[in-house]
This record gives sequence, C-alpha cells and structure tokens, in this order.
Amino acid sequence: MTEAAARYVRPYGDTTGDGMVQMSFTLPVPHGPRADGAALRLAAKMGLDPAMVVHSHPIGGEFTFFVVYGSVTHLVDLAEVEVVEREFPLLSPAEVNAEVKRLLRRKLVVVGACIGTDAHTVGIDAILNIKGFAGEKGLEYYRELRVINLGAQVTVPELVRRARAEKADAVLVSQVVTQRDAHLLNTREMAAAFREAMGERRPLLVAGGPRFDPRMAEELGVDRVFGRGTTPGEVASYLVHALARRGEVC
Repeated sequence: MTEAAARYVRPYGDTTGDGMVQMSFTLPVPHGPRADGAALRLAAKMGLDPAMVVHSHPIGGEFTFFVVYGSVTHLVDLAEVEVVEREFPLLSPAEVNAEVKRLLRRKLVVVGACIGTDAHTVGIDAILNIKGFAGEKGLEYYRELRVINLGAQVTVPELVRRARAEKADAVLVSQVVTQRDAHLLNTREMAAAFREAMGERRPLLVAGGPRFDPRMAEELGVDRVFGRGTTPGEVASYLVHALARRGEVC
C-alpha cells in the first residue's frame, strides 16, 4: 500500500474504495412513496449517489424510519484527524493499587454521580460497580480505592457538598441524556461550582458519556473527558497518572 493510499481513505462496502455506506434516519412524513422519495432526495443532498432505500417502516401515522444504502465520493485525510491520544500507560488493578499506596499512603477517594435530571446510571455503574464493563472489574474492586456512588439525578450543590465531606480526590460524572446539549451545560455548571467552592484544592473532575468529545475537556472546565467504550481500567489508570502529575506540580 502506498503512503497516499494509507493516508486517504474512503468507506468500504463490497470492494475496496467503493465508498458504500449505510445510514438510518427518521422523517416527519407518513409512510409511502412520497416518504421514500423524500429520503432519496435527502440522501442525494448528503452526497450519496446512487442511493437506495433498502428499508422503510412507519412510526405511528406521521413518521417514517429509513435505512438507506449508497456510495459517497468523499475522502478522509487521516493527517487532518484530531483525537485525544492516551498519554498514560494502562495499569492492572494490582499496579493501580501499588501506585496509590506509593503516591497517597491512603485510599484514593472517588465520588461518582449522574447530575441534573439524568436518570441513566448505566455509564457510572459500568465504571464504579464491581461487576464493571467489557470484562474489567469496576473501581469498587480496587483495594486502594474508596468509591462513593451517589446514583442518578444528583444536583450540583449536593455533589459538591458530598465531595467535600468525603474529601474526594476525584469526582466522576456520567451524562447520557444529551437533549439540547444538557450534558455540556451540566458539566460546565459542575466545573464552575467546584472552582467557586474549592478553587485550586478541588478534586480531579472527570466527565464521561457517549456524546462527549474528549477534546472538550478544557472548554468544559474539567480535567478529562471520556467517550463511549471507556473501561474502568482506563479511568483508574488515568486517575493514578493525573494524581502523580498533580503531585509533581505541587
């Protein structure tokens, strides 16, 4: 493979470089030929040529769900892709425990919650609960971590109060509900509240959820943002890394 071929990529469907993609969406149009025609026009405006409606299904009486298959001509230049690279090693639970003992000589205190009106605890539970996620034990499994899971619909003032009372080293916030960018507004509110209440002595602030962009940490006022697919081991390894760096600065 040439350097140019490795740098510029197109979607792969049936054959290399054919640009074939499949996408789904809903239109506020009753199911029928007019709805299919509207879906094809939308697909064409999005750059799919040719496009095929391979599935359409009525949702109630006024909406239609579509699956559309087609080819795009767009290329992606991998040199222009910006991501947050992991700058710390992944540690085993035993290594995390050893590092915590070395750095703090006490247990690392982690407070976690879903803030605002978000009642979806699947994210925070996957990271904190001992059953964990993706074959990894949650932070409750780590001997040198003390975990306080506040659950869902926790207000920002309550989160700050509990973090201070528990003398938290880190606060983990999960946000799954994202309508009207609620996850961004809630995270900014949380970061501002901790800055006002604790200043430079605030705990590490970590936000996570499927709609977060890891590049937004500074904009949101937190130390780290994790996206979908994050495992407990990644979070634990980051906490050790960040605490070590904070100690070096201090």
